[in-house]
Amino acid sequence: MTLVAGVDSSTQSCKVVVRDLDTGAVVRSGRASHPDGTSVDPRHWWDALQEAISAAGGIDDVAAISVGGQQHGMVALDDEGNVIREALLWNDTRSAGAAKDLIAEFGAEALAERTGLVPVASFTSTKLRWLRDNEPDNAARVAAVALPHDWLTWRLMGYGPAAESPLGPVLEALATDRSDASGTGYWSPATGAYDRELLSAALGHDAVLPRVLGPAESPGKVHSSIAASSPILGPGAGDNAAAGLGLGAAAGDVVVSIGTSGTVFAVTPSPVRDVTGTVAGFASASGDFLPLIATLNAARILDAFARVLGVDHSELSRLALDAEPGAGGSVLVPYFEGERTPNLPDATASLTGLTLASMTRENLARAAFEGLLCGLADGMDAILTQGVEAHRVLIVGGAAQSPAVAVVASQVFDVPVEIPEPGEYVAAGAAVQAAWALTGSRPEWPVEIASAPASDPHPEIRAAYAAARPQ
Repeated sequence: MTLVAGVDSSTQSCKVVVRDLDTGAVVRSGRASHPDGTSVDPRHWWDALQEAISAAGGIDDVAAISVGGQQHGMVALDDEGNVIREALLWNDTRSAGAAKDLIAEFGAEALAERTGLVPVASFTSTKLRWLRDNEPDNAARVAAVALPHDWLTWRLMGYGPAAESPLGPVLEALATDRSDASGTGYWSPATGAYDRELLSAALGHDAVLPRVLGPAESPGKVHSSIAASSPILGPGAGDNAAAGLGLGAAAGDVVVSIGTSGTVFAVTPSPVRDVTGTVAGFASASGDFLPLIATLNAARILDAFARVLGVDHSELSRLALDAEPGAGGSVLVPYFEGERTPNLPDATASLTGLTLASMTRENLARAAFEGLLCGLADGMDAILTQGVEAHRVLIVGGAAQSPAVAVVASQVFDVPVEIPEPGEYVAAGAAVQAAWALTGSRPEWPVEIASAPASDPHPEIRAAYAAARPQ
């Protein structure tokens, strides 16, 4: 049996999944936690990756491995390969002002044309501008800029600070893929090239950037000090693009992922340029394109309501399903931590429409699910306005198996909804990359559908949400 491995280095944890190359069956897995926060020392990711590999039984018998990782995080390196400061993660909103500055300097339309993106606080370019303006000494030290999966792949190859790695700080060995490069704000999915002028405008000077690899291209091998067999490395990917690979998403599929953040994306054959900045025109990990919206508030909405109501998630779902659609007129606009889509970094949440009669535990629970899914449905609408077609919605992520999520989604989205079997789809997509790099052919592993919920549509839910949200 030939084995391949995929890694998901997410905001909250690192997962390693080992799969059979021929069937895609999961053979074993491991995981380790990441620290909380919107800025994190990347060394924690490296430690967690090694711990997760060990928990998965090691990779000495694995032929290939690839790393999927959270997008956008700014890993700033000096000329000796040292991490200069904690990485600012995708959900760190301190660079919202820097995004406005870049738009003012270049114009939203020009930036969308050049990079497929209009800057918001999530993207790497805005974090570099924040660094330039707020920590100029640190910015001046930056010799190379990487993203989380780039840096982990580099470390797996044996590169890094001289005292910590066998091959030392060879910055030119950094490599990434189209999907992660497309979230930086200084790479073009249309041309496949870095925009050095935009990088310099953000950071204040030029720097080494990772080489951008194709879907089946390998940056090298895992160093023998880490795995004696030196498995081949796949190119790696941003987490959403990796999930798309793991799900086998194709044209007509819209993927809704409900995790720490919420994302909605589709796979398209041509790039998308949204001058409003609502839809990010990312590249996919398969060689296509990945128009995407992201929300800062997703599964933690349900966490908060479960905590306030004093119930677990199973009971929260039951309470919600005991309420009528529309939650008795109660409407949650769940911008608890600001919001990215729409771009309202300083917004807060609101719960409106309450009366003495509607103030029940059931309606509060129902409002939580409806607010979560209406926000994601708005995101899908934004993608469809870019000429994308939707034939089905695939819902994945930690909250996807909630019965209330399935029912409410089928009432809110106006296309058929399917819930795949629970799985680590980002790690699965990274394993697809590993197999692709190993064999030269993309594997076609089956994805099982757990349920296809059907319910009468309730357009009044979306209408009430639209009336309550900030205009």
